[in-house]
Amino acid sequence: MKIFTNTLVFIAAALVIFNITQLDFNNLFGGDNAVAFIGIAASCCAILILVIFRISKKIEDKMNDKQ
Repeated sequence: MKIFTNTLVFIAAALVIFNITQLDFNNLFGGDNAVAFIGIAASCCAILILVIFRISKKIEDKMNDKQ
């Protein structure tokens, strides 16, 4: 499961980098930048959810070891 979550975090980070390259820094609030901003936000949310999932799995493993 750790390899799977690491892979997904890597893919989400790659999407953040890709969407940053799609931004037009001369006109941040116009054009197609909204799509890039949504992609960046969605990828950051995915990374956050995967990190929370990984932490919850560690907590679950520790709780099972104590019993």
